[in-house]
Amino acid sequence: MKQINLITKITVYSYEECTEIEKKLIDAAKQATFNAYAPYSKFHVGAALQLENGKIITGNNQENAAYPSGLCAERTAVFYANAQYPDQKIKAIAVAAYYNGDFTNDLVSPCGSCRQVLLEVESRYNSPVKILMYNKNNEVYVAESMSSLMPLSFDKKALD
Repeated sequence: MKQINLITKITVYSYEECTEIEKKLIDAAKQATFNAYAPYSKFHVGAALQLENGKIITGNNQENAAYPSGLCAERTAVFYANAQYPDQKIKAIAVAAYYNGDFTNDLVSPCGSCRQVLLEVESRYNSPVKILMYNKNNEVYVAESMSSLMPLSFDKKALD
């Protein structure tokens, strides 16, 4: 028997320690939460991503009474970016969540489906996507790539 140890590195910054573009992304993700359509869960998620050309694209969760028909904020933003700017790499994505009248105490990380989509983005453009996860304590949890959050992932190599 052998053992494999997997380590994920997450850096925690205060909002004030972030770069100007990171602050812009976080602010855009926070603002996007207010446009979410979340009448069932009341859990409003916003995402903002930065394209290689500097453009910022936002998305938010869109719920539906038939729950599987809804879509997460991260995938809303990624799919829009890929449809409108197919030749632009996604450099970073920020995520924030608003619930019960305030931003969440804990970070909100992308769900499994969103992680899988972001992993595909990294593969598609052969470039890491930085993940910024915000909480109301003005903490920002940063992963340098989606692949660092999914070390044993399913990707196109599995289909070869």
